[in-house]
Amino acid sequence: MSNLVNGNQQLVESIIGVVLKGGWNNLLRPKFVVGSHFTTTTTIQEVLVQLSLYSRISHSWPFFQWVESSLPHYQHSLKTSWTMIYILTKHKYFKHAKILLEKIAFKDFLSTRPVLGALVSKDNGDDSDVNALILSWLVIAYCNSRMTQEAIQVFEHIRVHRLRPELHACTVLLNSLAKDRLTDTVWKLYKKMVGLGVEANIHVYNVLIHACCKSGDAEKAEKVLTEMELKSVFPDLFTYNTLISLYSKKGMHYEALCVQHRMETAGISPDIVTYNSLIHGLCGEGRMREASRLFREIKDATPNHVTYTTLIDGFCRVNDLDHALRLREVMETKGLLPGVVTYNTILRKLCGGGRIRDANKLLNEMNGKNIEPDIVTCNTLINAYCKIGDTKSALKVKDKMLDAGLKLDSLTYKALIHGFCKVKEMDSAKEFLFSMLNSGFCPSYCTYYWLVDGYCDQHNEEAVIKLLDEFVTRGLLVDISVYRALIRRFCKLEKVGYADELFHLMQEKGISGDSVIYASLAYAYWKQGKANVASDMLDEMYKKRLMVTLKLYKSFNASFSADGNILNLFWDHLVKARLLSKQVLKDLQQV
Repeated sequence: MSNLVNGNQQLVESIIGVVLKGGWNNLLRPKFVVGSHFTTTTTIQEVLVQLSLYSRISHSWPFFQWVESSLPHYQHSLKTSWTMIYILTKHKYFKHAKILLEKIAFKDFLSTRPVLGALVSKDNGDDSDVNALILSWLVIAYCNSRMTQEAIQVFEHIRVHRLRPELHACTVLLNSLAKDRLTDTVWKLYKKMVGLGVEANIHVYNVLIHACCKSGDAEKAEKVLTEMELKSVFPDLFTYNTLISLYSKKGMHYEALCVQHRMETAGISPDIVTYNSLIHGLCGEGRMREASRLFREIKDATPNHVTYTTLIDGFCRVNDLDHALRLREVMETKGLLPGVVTYNTILRKLCGGGRIRDANKLLNEMNGKNIEPDIVTCNTLINAYCKIGDTKSALKVKDKMLDAGLKLDSLTYKALIHGFCKVKEMDSAKEFLFSMLNSGFCPSYCTYYWLVDGYCDQHNEEAVIKLLDEFVTRGLLVDISVYRALIRRFCKLEKVGYADELFHLMQEKGISGDSVIYASLAYAYWKQGKANVASDMLDEMYKKRLMVTLKLYKSFNASFSADGNILNLFWDHLVKARLLSKQVLKDLQQV
C-alpha cells in the first residue's frame, strides 16, 4: 500500500515538473499515459492542488483545461471539477469558477447529501468561507433554473455543516419560494438563515412582505415591518407598494391610505404602481366615486394602461358602461392606445348584458386596429353565444380561435358543454366532454350536472349510466370524482334509484365512496321518507370513519335551503350519529 502511495506521489511530482517546465506534450508519452495512474481522479486532484501552491492558478487552470482537451477519452470527474472550482474561488477568479460550476451544476444527484458530502470535504479544500461561497452560487444557479427543491437541499447542506451562506443566495432562494407560493417554507428558511448568522437587509424583508402579500397575511406583514424598524432597516418604495397592494386586495382601504401617508412622511413619493393598487382596491368594491377622486388627485406620476383599464373595469362592474367608454376615449387622447385587456373588459360587460351585436362591433374595431383577440376574448364570446343557445356562432368563434393558433382551455370546453346541454344537443355536449378530458382538463361538478340535467330532461337517464362505459371504451379513467358528481346530481334531482345504481357500479369497480357520496344518498333517502335506508347509509359512513366537514355542511345548506325542517331534522340525526366534524358542531352551536 505504501509503495502505491509513494508511486503515485512520484507520478504527481513528475507531472508537476513537466508542467512547470512547459513541455506539456511530453505528458502524452506512453511513460505517463500507459499503465500509470495519470488520469485517475486522485492524481489530477493532487496535481491541481500542488500547482495552485506553486503559482496560484497560472498553471493549475490551464492544466485543467489542457488535460480534458488533449487526453483521449478523458473527462473530468465531479471531484476534479469541484477541486478546480475551489482553487479558482480561493484565488478570487470568480468568473471562471461560476462558469465551471454552472457546467457541473445539473449533473445527476449533485444536490444530494452524499454527493455534496463527498465534494465539500477536507480533500477538496477546508476553507469554510470558500465552500460557503461556492454552495451559495449553486443555490442561485438552481433557483435561476426553477429547481427550487435542489436549491433547498444545497441550503440544508450549508446549514448542517454550519457554514454561512451568502446573503444574496438567501434572498434569491426566499424569492423563488415566495413566487411558488410556498409561504410556510419561506418562514422556515428565513428562521434557519438568521440562525446561521445572516443578517436580513431591505431586499430580504421585501421578499418576506411579498410572501405575506401572496398569502394575504396582513398581520404577518405588520410583524415584518415592526422587525424592520427594530433593526433600523428602512422601508423603500417596493416595501410600501407591496403593503398597499396587500391591504387594497383585502379591502383594508383605511390601512392602505395610512401606508401611503406614512411613505410620503418618510419622503418617498408614491408612483403609479402605488396609485394603481389603491384604485384597484376601491374599484373591486364598487367604490367608483372614491376611485375617480383618487385618479384626479394623482400627482408626480402618469396614469398608464393599468390605471385606465382598472377604472374601466370598475365602471363596467357597477353597470356604468357609458362612463367606461368615455374613459376609453380619454385614454386614447392621452396617447395610450387600449390593448386587448382593455377591450376584453368592455366586451365582457357587453356580452354579460346580452348586447352581442355591440360586442361584435367592438370586435370589428379591434380587428381594424390590428389588436389580436386572445383566449379571454374568444371565451367571452363563446360563453355569450352559448348562454343564448347560439351554438353555431359559438363553434365559428372556436374554429377562428384554433386557426389563430390559440388553444382551447377548460373555460372554453365548459362554455361549449353548457351551450349544447342548453339546446339539448347531448351528443355534441358529450363529445366536448371527452375532448376536454383528452386535453388534460378536469371537468367541474357543474359540468357533469349539466349533462345529467340534459339527459334527464330527455327522460334518458340510462344514457348517464352508459356514459361510464364510454369512458372505459375511450381509454379514460373513471375515478371517484366522476361518480361523486353524477350521484350527487341524481340525488339533487330526487332520482335516487339511478344514484343508487351508480353507487353499486362504483363499489363493483372497487372504488370506495366518500363523505359527499354517502351524505348525498342518505339525505335523498331521508327526503323520500325512507329513514331506515338513510340510517343504513349513515351507519356505513360511520364504520368508514367518514365525517361531514364544514365545507360539505355549508354546501348542503346552500343546495337544500328550501327544504327547511327536513334538512334540520337530518342534521339532528347526524349529530346523534356522531358524523359531524367539530367545526360543524361549533357552527351549529353558534346558530
